Amino acid sequence: MCGIVGYIGKRDVAPLLLEGLQRLEYRGYDSAGLVINTPKTPALRMVKAKGRVRDLEAKVPKRFAGTTGIAHTRWATHGAPSDENSHPHLDGESKVAVVHNGIIDNADDLRAKLLADGVVFASETDTETVVHLIARAQAETLEEKVREALRHIEGTYGLAVMHADFPDRIVVARNGSPVVLGIGEKEMFVASDVAALVSHTRQIVTLDDGEMATLKADDFRTYTTEGSTTSSTPTTVEWEAESYDMGGHDTYMHKEISEQADAVDRVLRGRIDDRFSTVHLGGLNLDAREARGVRRIKILGCGTSYHAGLIGAGLIESLARIPADAEPASEFRYRNPVVDPDTLYIAVSQSGETYDVLAAVQELKRKGARVLGVVNVVGSAIAREADGGVYVHAGPEVCVVSTKCFTNTVVAFALLALHLGRIRDLSVSDGKRIIEGLRKLPEQISEILRDEDKVKEIAEAYAGAQSMMFIGRVRGYPVALEASLKLKEISYIHAEAYPASELKHGPLALIEPALPTVAIVPDDDLLEKNRAALEEIKARSGRILAVAHREQEKADHTIVVPKNEPELDPILMGIPLQLLAYHTALAMGRDIDKPRNLAKSVTVE
Repeated sequence: MCGIVGYIGKRDVAPLLLEGLQRLEYRGYDSAGLVINTPKTPALRMVKAKGRVRDLEAKVPKRFAGTTGIAHTRWATHGAPSDENSHPHLDGESKVAVVHNGIIDNADDLRAKLLADGVVFASETDTETVVHLIARAQAETLEEKVREALRHIEGTYGLAVMHADFPDRIVVARNGSPVVLGIGEKEMFVASDVAALVSHTRQIVTLDDGEMATLKADDFRTYTTEGSTTSSTPTTVEWEAESYDMGGHDTYMHKEISEQADAVDRVLRGRIDDRFSTVHLGGLNLDAREARGVRRIKILGCGTSYHAGLIGAGLIESLARIPADAEPASEFRYRNPVVDPDTLYIAVSQSGETYDVLAAVQELKRKGARVLGVVNVVGSAIAREADGGVYVHAGPEVCVVSTKCFTNTVVAFALLALHLGRIRDLSVSDGKRIIEGLRKLPEQISEILRDEDKVKEIAEAYAGAQSMMFIGRVRGYPVALEASLKLKEISYIHAEAYPASELKHGPLALIEPALPTVAIVPDDDLLEKNRAALEEIKARSGRILAVAHREQEKADHTIVVPKNEPELDPILMGIPLQLLAYHTALAMGRDIDKPRNLAKSVTVE
């Protein structure tokens, strides 16, 4: 993995590929490369570079004309970041070029067989095995060569292939890693993300797993890996190219934090039903009788989506009185879980392509479970695989770390919990109370963001810490988990989150002046319990930053947030902690939008 761009048409291809790679930089990567088919040269021409796209651009020769090409940004899985391990990869005769997202599980076995046959490898990557399999295939067409190679491959892939003997086409294939076609006027594009396409076309086709496509300048066709023709109707991308720009902010993360009031307004728009004190979620495909038959809800996600799922589970239990819990999808898949027919499963993913979540959905579907998706990207793999779901309408999120999508996902869970609660036993007055709270959220988020300078000042005071602890109880604990993750993702400060009730069971041993603690202290029925935890920390000379609804006497610093309904308070308490992570990382000089070792959409295991 990480980013794929391809073009075939009449325009000079190298600038288009470089522009597309720049639009995919947010996904995280360590090297980049491109290959083109030039009219007067029988072999393909390639340029690769370890580092950023700008390093690649500096290596591209002035005379590098062509109208067909593929390009890639790599996030290392097999082999260290280097020029040699960068994509694209060529065969020994420079006739076949491949860019690849995903992981070839049987790459070691394939490499051993190819080495025994005398093939010379130029890299340590799993992808190079695919190149040699295609080059050695005896089939007559490029499509058949690729299909023959895929029969030997086990694992996940999003592939784009060029061949010097077939200069009029690019062949692409998908299994577990996104591939999107862009349909233009006598030109075609391919990418792993629509962000690379929207400045040229908003007409797209998203491939399904097990599907391939042939792109020519004036046409495309899709078919299965077995060769059967498939039907693909282009859809229109909702967002304009400007949605992927920084819009005057210094970083995408800051832009996306600042967009949250509008984003929350968008996820609420058109869904609230004041007459019955409920909400309309038309995409659930779950009628009232079926909803009343649900006995348990299991939420699956990874990273930030898992944390949103934890808050969502609490909302569902509180408002709908259905037993609910959340679990990392990456663990769920491998523990041979009991799949209960009365359990409703909810898969959460910003991209809708997260491999561990998608694989869990596919396994659940195989076992006959009902699965809903809570995703941001319309038409994504999880949205298509699920029986129904809720789009969170956060808009494009470019920064590797998630902010506005996390917030909107939690709001979407509040809507779902209210919907299920009103079908079951939630009263009209409680429904009205939650709706009033939801409507307050955009302005309250704006109020929090107006105090950014205070959060920045506090962040600078804690930027020298080697480690930080985050604590919260019940509703506050998932907020602590997410805040801890945000801090470590972009500042690289070691951070851990614990339930405040667990302090005496081990973590209290870590408390000292050098270890600051961030405490989530809402004004709820656990306020005194949380204050007792602050007393324990202060008694051991620990520094405390409290996020609370009023100043906390025992805290060294308090960030005060406006109060909403208790069920919705976690949404607001997470916002200043995003700013805390941002300004801590900024004070430390970190590359906030592209944190080390991380990628935006994790489409491998």
